[in-house]
Amino acid sequence: MLEDAGFLVSDRCAIRPKSFDVAARRGEDLVLLKVLGNIDAFDGTTGGEMRRLGAYLNATPMVVGLRARDEDLKPGVVYFRHGVPVLNPDTALELFVEGVPPLIYAAPGGHYVNIDGDLLADEREERGWSLGQLASELGVSRRTVSKYEDGMNASIEVAIQLEKMFDQPFSSPVDVIDGADEVRDAEPTPDDPDPESDDEHVVTVLTRAGFTVHPTARAPFKAVSEDDGGRRGFARMLTGHSAFTRSAEKRARIMSSLGEVTRTRSVYFTEGDSKRDSVKGTALVGCGELAAIDDPEEIRDLIRDRSQEPSEA
Repeated sequence: MLEDAGFLVSDRCAIRPKSFDVAARRGEDLVLLKVLGNIDAFDGTTGGEMRRLGAYLNATPMVVGLRARDEDLKPGVVYFRHGVPVLNPDTALELFVEGVPPLIYAAPGGHYVNIDGDLLADEREERGWSLGQLASELGVSRRTVSKYEDGMNASIEVAIQLEKMFDQPFSSPVDVIDGADEVRDAEPTPDDPDPESDDEHVVTVLTRAGFTVHPTARAPFKAVSEDDGGRRGFARMLTGHSAFTRSAEKRARIMSSLGEVTRTRSVYFTEGDSKRDSVKGTALVGCGELAAIDDPEEIRDLIRDRSQEPSEA
């Protein structure tokens, strides 16, 4: 579906743990997507991780699912789980392929729509109605109508009443890619987890080299490292670390595919000698040679020489 919609789609993250399944980019829009049958399996730890990754990579975390509890997810509705927007496959198809964003979002208490408050105020004044008159017609308080005109969202029932009353819609689409924060549950994004003890020495060396290292909990890489400067900084870098096993090679390949889509470099720090410089564009750097370098620019140059340049395509 994403490829049909013109997205560049990464390889599937077929290694556990994984907070998302694929990354997809179309132009400047980058999506980290998780696919679930029952969205009740989507927990707070995974939601927090996806939101953190979204912040580090300038991406929108998103879940496509079929049902919650014993009910199917309704088409045309954006749901939220732990601050991450959730769509059913039909809604995702309409959004990505047909370019039709959803109008309704689910929140505690029911289903709601965005109301164009300025248009409502103009139409009310054109009819010569006071706030109180419109409130009486809708069966709500004058204060509530004032809030609608100030931008407060309304229930579907009120939106339907307004449409019938003025013979035109007042609802506006939910911008799932850029504007979901405006309607999602106001959950703060959790802080970074602590690095695993085995990774602390890599974090220390990268920090000394001028990187800010954001450890991950369930991603197919150990951290997202941000370059804080240097002569030729390269922004963000997907970072892995372990002994160089067959599983590590598979992980490095996935990181390379993700790096192409997210426009980041990727580097895998290995314990022992891998006898290779890279895997599909992911730089391989031995922890021994990393520790032997004191100059931060030499570390950058080493990673740059062995890794694939992020593509802007």
